[in-house]
Amino acid sequence: MSDLLIELFSEEIPARMQSKAAADLQKLVTDSLVDAGLTYAGARSFSTPRRLTLALADLPDRSPDTREERKGPRTDAPEKALDGFLRGAGLTKDQLEVRDDKKGQTYYAVIEKPGRPAADIVAEVLEKTIRVFPWPKSMRWGTGSLRWVRPLQSILCILTREDGAEVVPLDVDGIVSGDQTRGHRFMAPDAFSVSDFDDYATKLARAHVMLDATERADHIWADATNQAFANGLEVVEDKGLLAEVAGLVEHPVVLMGSIDAEFLELPAEVLQTSMKEHQKFFSVRNPKTDRIERFITVANVKTADDGATILAGNQKVLSARLADAKFFWENDLRTAKSGMEAWTKSLENVTFHNKLGTQAERITRIADLAAELAPSVGADVDKARQAAMIAKADLSSEMVYEFPELQGLMGRYYALAAGRDADVAAACEEHYSPLGPSDDVPTTPVSVAVALADKIDLLTGFWAIDEKPTGSKDPFALRRSALGVIRLVLENNLRLNLIDSFGKGYEGSDPDDLFKFTQDRLKVYLRDRGISHDVIDACLEMDGNDDLTLLVKRATALSETLKTEDGKNLIQGYKRANNILTQAEAKDGVEYSFGADIKFAEQGAEVALFKALDLADETIKPALAAEDFTTAMSAMASLRAPIDAFFEAVQVNADTEIVRRNRLNLLHRIRATCASVANLSKIDG
Repeated sequence: MSDLLIELFSEEIPARMQSKAAADLQKLVTDSLVDAGLTYAGARSFSTPRRLTLALADLPDRSPDTREERKGPRTDAPEKALDGFLRGAGLTKDQLEVRDDKKGQTYYAVIEKPGRPAADIVAEVLEKTIRVFPWPKSMRWGTGSLRWVRPLQSILCILTREDGAEVVPLDVDGIVSGDQTRGHRFMAPDAFSVSDFDDYATKLARAHVMLDATERADHIWADATNQAFANGLEVVEDKGLLAEVAGLVEHPVVLMGSIDAEFLELPAEVLQTSMKEHQKFFSVRNPKTDRIERFITVANVKTADDGATILAGNQKVLSARLADAKFFWENDLRTAKSGMEAWTKSLENVTFHNKLGTQAERITRIADLAAELAPSVGADVDKARQAAMIAKADLSSEMVYEFPELQGLMGRYYALAAGRDADVAAACEEHYSPLGPSDDVPTTPVSVAVALADKIDLLTGFWAIDEKPTGSKDPFALRRSALGVIRLVLENNLRLNLIDSFGKGYEGSDPDDLFKFTQDRLKVYLRDRGISHDVIDACLEMDGNDDLTLLVKRATALSETLKTEDGKNLIQGYKRANNILTQAEAKDGVEYSFGADIKFAEQGAEVALFKALDLADETIKPALAAEDFTTAMSAMASLRAPIDAFFEAVQVNADTEIVRRNRLNLLHRIRATCASVANLSKIDG
């Protein structure tokens, strides 16, 4: 058995590509080796800015011998059939065997392939992997045809057994494989040989390279938080930035610098965004003032002055960046304090969509809709309209032009600077939410009204111009908007007629079709919360199904009921009753929908079912009126035992016609009682 070590060493790989590239290398190599007959006991892949590494344990020294039999055409088959079989098998006619079977004689091909040395297979697999590697972007360099994300400099490929290491011979466009690698670009640039993975990892560590990206990230975070804590500060957590920075360095050196006093009054989010986007700095907050006062940068080298020169250079560049941000901020504040109308006016010249008009026209629609929705969500009508009119004004601001991700947030700052009500300012920020399944949902009524109006206008507008999502394509994020409507309604316990609300949106849309689309999103949303599609379908059949809060209350209660023994077994009894009744009504051409009378009951189980239905109705009707679905479902589930006993003891199609009709009408009572709670015929099983 052998251990395989591969390293592909290149110029710097973009941080965003490293993790996937390491996973791709592992999958491509291991899948191809297994297809060629080489199994392995374990695989590990790693990435740094300059290398992709793969280590496999316990590869066999050669692939196994194989023997395959293929049945071919009969000996009297047309010549073309035989020729095709020979081409597929890679044999000649004289190499075939003729065997007797039930229908005569048939050709058989016996294909024997001897095993191959592991080194030969690895060389083929690795060369193919390198040439077809799925980089999002790649380049050529020099005069060769090879493409790689950045110029590939060396290939390390060795198989290690107990008796030593063997270089797997490989030549890819003049890059010849070997057993050497290099350490840190500046602190250990010389090449060195390795004999196996442990030797490789140990020597890399000595050469100032931290191979494991997770280890680099943990080191950065621990050092950063320790330095901040020592100064009474805290690092603002940013997992995405941490992963990115860990992909920028092979030897992380954490340094903490200061922000010039003239920039400390900038909004914390502006400081964070500017430092993250331009410099890849972490923000360091003073928990007493909640201000961003320092920054963390991660260098890739230790210096004799402990990073002082690096920090000085970074602080100089940062000051220039923050000076721009301060300039934008001060200009925007002057515009905001004049009332924000200049920004709103400028949106008349910004097209939202060539079929849906300008941003200004869309804002007017949102404002009208927000005012209509306001009473239903408990919001002040004037505040809702006012908030909608300025919610997107910051799109014209200099700060949002520079940092689009700050839209909404800057709107809140500018609205407050303009003297607007706090609820109006909050709506400027919150009306975009929720942006996804885990994003916070606005709860302030004015914010809810504007957020709903924003999403409903978007949905109804694109429905009106027939730009609906198709398959996996959803260029306008309409599925996300529908989910946003669902979450706004459910998490704020709103009682909205959704079809009616859609009808108040963009003229020309189809509210019913849009509601069906929303239902599909609701099914996905509730499935993730343990409520199955058939339960939703059973509840969608009921009145008031476009009131999502009512619908989900009913579905939740039904889902919980179906988890009980009585609930699960009731479905079988209900379906049996429904099937018998449906067949009888079709046969007789009448509807057995009234007239069940206990006086015609002949057996104890029959009488007991009458009484059980009476008792259940006494509970179910007031419970449904009070929207107490749990009580209604429980009463419905209590019918399980008397229904089971009825079918056990009673023959529905009795010889006496009056008794038969009475029993069919009794089955209708079962169906009607259950149907008052949910359409159980939609439940699977």
